[in-house]
Amino acid sequence: MRNRARIMIPLVAAGLFAAACTGGGSTPTPPASPAQNQGAVASADPDSLPRNETLYTTGTQWGPPPNFNPIREWDSAVGTKGLVYETLFHYDPNAAKLTPWLAASGSWTDDTTYEVKLRPGIKWSDGQAFTAKDVVFSYELGKMETIPYHNLWDWLTAAEAPDDQTVRFTFSTANYQEWDFMLYSRSIVPEHIWKDRSESEVLDGVNENPVGTGAYTFMSKDQDRVVLRRRDDWWGKAALNMEPKPRYIVDIATPSNEVAMGMLLQKGLDLSNNFLPGVANLVQGNFGLTTYYDQPPYMLSANTAWLVPNSTRKPMDDPAFRKALASSINVKQIVEGVYGNLVKAASPTGLLPQWEQFVDQGVVGASGFGFDPAKAKKLLADAGYRDRDGDGYVEKKDGSKIALTLIVPSGWTDWMEAARSISASAKTAGIQVTPDFPDFNALVERRTKGDFDLLVNNERQLSNSPYTYYEYMFQLPVRAQQNTVNFARYENERAWGLVKQLDQVRTDDVEGMKKVISQLQQIHLDDMPIIPLWYNGLWAQASTSVWKNWPAANGSAPKTGAVMWRNWLELGGFETLTQLQPSGS
Repeated sequence: MRNRARIMIPLVAAGLFAAACTGGGSTPTPPASPAQNQGAVASADPDSLPRNETLYTTGTQWGPPPNFNPIREWDSAVGTKGLVYETLFHYDPNAAKLTPWLAASGSWTDDTTYEVKLRPGIKWSDGQAFTAKDVVFSYELGKMETIPYHNLWDWLTAAEAPDDQTVRFTFSTANYQEWDFMLYSRSIVPEHIWKDRSESEVLDGVNENPVGTGAYTFMSKDQDRVVLRRRDDWWGKAALNMEPKPRYIVDIATPSNEVAMGMLLQKGLDLSNNFLPGVANLVQGNFGLTTYYDQPPYMLSANTAWLVPNSTRKPMDDPAFRKALASSINVKQIVEGVYGNLVKAASPTGLLPQWEQFVDQGVVGASGFGFDPAKAKKLLADAGYRDRDGDGYVEKKDGSKIALTLIVPSGWTDWMEAARSISASAKTAGIQVTPDFPDFNALVERRTKGDFDLLVNNERQLSNSPYTYYEYMFQLPVRAQQNTVNFARYENERAWGLVKQLDQVRTDDVEGMKKVISQLQQIHLDDMPIIPLWYNGLWAQASTSVWKNWPAANGSAPKTGAVMWRNWLELGGFETLTQLQPSGS
């Protein structure tokens, strides 16, 4: 089912540094109304495109392209950010470092000043010169209260352009972890086109006929697809010595995962970023399909799926109960039974495999957990939760019933099965959990207001730093509406203080980061505000019928991600496009 294509839940406005959604296939984007799409891009006939020059993709968009606005990183048309608009840097998850992009370099000139040198000779797609004033303008858009990165200006005091190739940022406080994220996440837009737009137009405008610095321009759109065409005059051919190989990219909104699978096998698709159950059998067979690994888990890890207990409700306000709940969940059963080993069980810390160096094994060894119903029962009994009426389920300390509801979106069949598995394994420890499957939009509303007992969430993606996970886990203050962080509504001033302390550790000070992260891991495992379950995969199934040299763990193949999800083109997705080769060559 289409809603099983999961990962890339948005980082929306009030969340990560008030960052916008990392949009791409984790939650299906609701289809736009037809009125939203009128005249967005001139139409063209994609069927006339030469097949050997065209890359067909799917798995990011679930309806008509709603807009071409790079400020709306959670629902803009595929490629808006990354292919049409660009950022100052990219981030290389393998090398764990920023890669200069529009910027030739960037450095801290003192404790509160960061200076960027831009590459010379870059032009917007309308032929006008790209300058430092465009960068200043783009970051100053954040002064508008509704813009997703508005809270950057809580600690950024000035952005200036002393000359056309230099941008100087001055901070009241240097939040190094957040700033690195900002450098590869914020799209740069042309001042000469955007300067007269109102705040409403900047945030909600469709942005017809977008003008960017990127390697592609939008060629056409339809109800089920967008078509991009490569710019022959893209600045990166000379400055970066790279060029994306497909002349055309057609991203298709497939109605279901079954349709995506069929198109992939019939060579109508080159790359599917959907979750496709049973793909392991196809990789092993002679179907011309490839994944990053040729054995389980087949995919790179992209984010952590967490079980989130609402800590404002009893008994989830009790750390002992939360720890018992964690020990009652058979994640191995989910990994094998639900996903067929296409995902990996998460570390007790929840940190992604790419962040393994930051896991304090001493803390995990002393305070970690695993599936252990006997331990869960003992934790419950020691904390005063007992089965007083003999129905097989423990009651609260006052003898009243514990009947928890676990919500995941209707139609997300893998998460629905995972919820049923969690319910079944929790029962072995005497905890009653009933799965419930509301509509996605209804779930978001309940999650935002705190109207739930338990939910599964994977809001945070791989990034430049584990800081992003701890900001998600511990951010304070808790507000009446929690849009993207701390859905558990967990309040721990010491933990939030440590997160802010981590933010001010330089990103090249790995040992300094480890010291703070170790303390955060201890608090997490002692209090268990949210429970790590499994790592969602960076779903990527590619056909070798038209294009080859897809990323793979083995041999000399590229080690980037083969992904078109929103906000992942800066994490290696674009570089993958430059390394493809025509299969006929």
